[in-house]
Amino acid sequence: MAEIKNTKAFYNTVIPSDWDIKKLGDLGKVVSGLTYSPDDICEETGVLVLRSSNVQGGQITFDDNVFVKVKERDFNPVENGDILICVRNGSKSLIGKCALINEKSAGLAFGAFMAIYRGKYNNYLIHVFNTDIYNREIHRNLGATINSINGSDLKEFKIPLPPLHEQKAIAQVLSTADTAIHTTEKLIAQKELRKKWLMQQLLTGKKRLKGFGGEWKEMHLGDMFTERNETKFFDLPLLSIGQNGVYPQDESVKKDTSNEDKSKYKRICPGDIGYNTMRMWQGRSALSELEGIVSPAYTVVTPKINADSIFFSYLFKMPKMTNLFWRNSQGLVDDTLNCKFKDFSIVKVKLPQAKEEQTAIAQVLQAADKEISLLKAKAEKLREQKKGLMQQLLTGKVRLKI
Repeated sequence: MAEIKNTKAFYNTVIPSDWDIKKLGDLGKVVSGLTYSPDDICEETGVLVLRSSNVQGGQITFDDNVFVKVKERDFNPVENGDILICVRNGSKSLIGKCALINEKSAGLAFGAFMAIYRGKYNNYLIHVFNTDIYNREIHRNLGATINSINGSDLKEFKIPLPPLHEQKAIAQVLSTADTAIHTTEKLIAQKELRKKWLMQQLLTGKKRLKGFGGEWKEMHLGDMFTERNETKFFDLPLLSIGQNGVYPQDESVKKDTSNEDKSKYKRICPGDIGYNTMRMWQGRSALSELEGIVSPAYTVVTPKINADSIFFSYLFKMPKMTNLFWRNSQGLVDDTLNCKFKDFSIVKVKLPQAKEEQTAIAQVLQAADKEISLLKAKAEKLREQKKGLMQQLLTGKVRLKI
């Protein structure tokens, strides 16, 4: 790579002097999406219509599909190499998100809230469409209240364009980075599925770890836990309990809505499990590694000598368990349900008779979590590396030696 030397102005930055400044309308065309009504939706005979929800993380996904009956004269399918762009949405932050159409998605229809940009430079432009250059153009055209951009707006977008041979080289470098990210993300998804399978097998006794035998015994949770209802610990830090853990309130992105009077706030200690008394049936519980105080809206349970709280922190996330908590909660409707300790304590569940088996199962699941965590850290590092490459290469701050 080489540092940029001869430059020219492009908005508030500079680009190499041998790069062009082009409007998208000069490099390709914009194709509008298909308008349809609810009466046209037909899963049996319809064509899959790509919408905003089919664009996730810069990729075309098929997790949320709509099939529509399309008249042949109205059918304008996407082609391999097109860029699918969200041009209208209730959320401004989603306008402009895009993905490159590949062979797998070619031939499908696309909805009226989407547009296709079709041009010969798309393998390069898809990377430009993920930069501040593109986002600036999007928001400059949105204005203060408008939640859409139109084809005429897109055609006027200005972008810096290097010579063709440099475009190809830059696209190759960034595509290689994309491949590494997507490979890691695919591996994360596989590991998460494996962990889910392990939980379903190990936490129900369907699969036993080597060295353990004997029948599991049905027990009440009150046989395994006591309630910690200790208050007036004013010197302890305020903690929050989230879906995935217990953490200091000052590290939370949520606004601190705690009362100034903390006299009724409950002490929680390492090894305790705290849960939202009104949301236990939604899996709102977490194992604590910290000592502090939590809102009175939470119930805090501490394990007896025969219980491994790490094992139970996984068990309480299982759908069968959350259903049991729902059935044992008190209230007329879901929004008023309460699972206080007296309700929690009478829940019955089959458990290993030996605490050692609970611990062994917990260790397997912790190892799976650690593996996933390391892969997520790797993916985040790869994304940061790609972001750095984009900032350097797509503005010409650094030139590839070709």
